Amino acid sequence: MRRINQLRTQVAIVGGGPSGLLLSQLLHVQGIDSIVIERKTKDYVLGRIRAGVLERGLVALMEEAGCADRMHAEGIIHDGTLISFGQEMFRVDFADLTGHSVMVYGQTEVTRDLYAAREAAGGRIVCEAEDVVIEGADTDAPTVSYAVQGARQAITCDFIAGCDGFHGVSRKTIPDHLRQEFEKVYPYGWLGILSETPPVNHELIYANSERGFALCSQRNANLSRYYIQCSMSDHVDNWSDEAFWDELKKRIPSDQADTLITGPSIEKSIAPLRSFVTEPMQWGRLFLCGDAAHIVPPTGAKGLNTAASDVHYLYHALRMFYGEGSENGLNTYSQKALLRVWKAERFSWWFSNLMHSYPDHTAFDHKMQIAELEFLRSNRAAQMAMAENYVGLPY
Repeated sequence: MRRINQLRTQVAIVGGGPSGLLLSQLLHVQGIDSIVIERKTKDYVLGRIRAGVLERGLVALMEEAGCADRMHAEGIIHDGTLISFGQEMFRVDFADLTGHSVMVYGQTEVTRDLYAAREAAGGRIVCEAEDVVIEGADTDAPTVSYAVQGARQAITCDFIAGCDGFHGVSRKTIPDHLRQEFEKVYPYGWLGILSETPPVNHELIYANSERGFALCSQRNANLSRYYIQCSMSDHVDNWSDEAFWDELKKRIPSDQADTLITGPSIEKSIAPLRSFVTEPMQWGRLFLCGDAAHIVPPTGAKGLNTAASDVHYLYHALRMFYGEGSENGLNTYSQKALLRVWKAERFSWWFSNLMHSYPDHTAFDHKMQIAELEFLRSNRAAQMAMAENYVGLPY
């Protein structure tokens, strides 16, 4: 394999998903140079189906990055959400309780907007980069090398942002004896379908049912995303569209089921649920962001939003370094990011435990869930705590 000339940048970003692209665009706005290195093609990245509920903090970051026009034009503002158990349903009013809302806008669209912005600005994005290697992260001269079409390339940089997900190289670059990992695997998954049908309700419905959890979500006025809890041993081939719709109707209140418009699925998959955090989130001049450092269950849609909070802390730390010569933000990045990460993990864990059935649940456990839901329905302070977490805790 031949080696071509080295490249130079201020920040090498490993991972071309939404967090890596958002960081790159924010740095560009501040005049800080970066190169994004992505293992897959652009089309592959844009083909990923992910949740699309954006916290207020992520909306603000998209605005700061100059990438918010289409989001504001096409996104759907949600001032609250619906929670059901059995035939009972109540609303948690985000706007009334917190003064804030969330934006329903698909992660794919966020990524598409960020790609467009980086390309319009002439940003350097390397796709199909194989065999990525990070070296010298604990020195003042870190490098990232990779292969593209048989040619080996190396980037020298000041800092490295590891935005390459759980299976990427960044987290594993931190020596094992310095890295501690925390994990909880949930005993169920989510069977989800995407359908070109209008959503059953203009707001999301989170449903606790004796048959298991269900979620009625949406991407836009004619594209709906629905989920039902299933066993991790289950397989999508076991579920016809008709069987899915029948089961979903049994898990949501009958007045909602009666108005549900069904149709053929255009995507169907089963997602496992787990919580994962690695500490620390930095080593030398390597900084982890998003799934490279933590994973949350999708209950409450904190995955992309928690990645965005990492980007916020790292972006401001780099601004402080290049603008003021201060390393304080860089030195405290992991501590600040993890404080918020663990709060997001707590919320996702709490909401998952509240809404799902567990294989070892007793009648007492089910009664406790119902009591907790009744308390949430009737207590404004409990609703405020949930709403504050859902719209996004302040950075």
